[in-house]
Amino acid sequence: MKTTTRQLPQLVSRSVRGLLAGLLTAVFLAPFYLMLRNALMDTQGLTSPEWSWWPSTMHWENFSSLFSDPALHMGQALGNSLLIAAITAPVSTLLASAAGYALARIPVPGRGVVLALVVATLMIPGSVTFVPTFVVVGSMGGVNTLWGIIAPGLFNPFAVLLFRNFYLQFPSEIEEAGRLDGLGWLGLYRRIALPSSGAMLASLGALAFIDSWNAFLWPLVIGQDPSAWTAQIALSTFLTSQTINLPGLFAGAVVTIAPLVAMFLVAQRYIVEGIATSGLKG
Repeated sequence: MKTTTRQLPQLVSRSVRGLLAGLLTAVFLAPFYLMLRNALMDTQGLTSPEWSWWPSTMHWENFSSLFSDPALHMGQALGNSLLIAAITAPVSTLLASAAGYALARIPVPGRGVVLALVVATLMIPGSVTFVPTFVVVGSMGGVNTLWGIIAPGLFNPFAVLLFRNFYLQFPSEIEEAGRLDGLGWLGLYRRIALPSSGAMLASLGALAFIDSWNAFLWPLVIGQDPSAWTAQIALSTFLTSQTINLPGLFAGAVVTIAPLVAMFLVAQRYIVEGIATSGLKG
């Protein structure tokens, strides 16, 4: 009886934690359920005042029509988004890693000023730099091109600061051993620091991929021609001042969000580990 009495608080605690985990899981999965449910319904079912947990007749043609509509360019838009994100994520992450290492390790005059400028860029609203960036990219012929969408996103000041904090905590003894082998700053970074920052590279690369994939305003302004549309721009065509295609919009949302869900499932461990090793943990 004493053993049962002692185990009762533990059982209650486990039950409460299990119930809380179940509720949080349901809250997390609810938007995905609603998107899939709505994507398989027709317009009449979506606008009906009567709620149904699942469509009585599943309209799979909502998905096939995404790629058969010649005015939508969904296939090309998905390809553009994938190409843009696949270039932006690794390039911006490597640039941030190199800049963070330089700010953390290389003792050059003016390093504090450069760091202050990097921090200052985080305080400037994007709306302030939007028009000047468009003027610069437009004057270089970047309108309706993929590189015009990619170029402004290659510098990530937040990632630079995270990498700087990471390299500040990096053991200097390992670098001293590399110096004894005749390595310079570039060799130390390429052979020692960069291979040791795999978790940070993976986590920030995944976040950069997600951010690039979800970008809307800048690709909308630069990619005015359908050949330069991204997936988010193609989705916006379902909502116009004349028509609203709700089933198509939800079907497109399911197709568009699928790569992000896969990316998160693969990289969630690296995202948590990268943030924990970046100097932000308590």
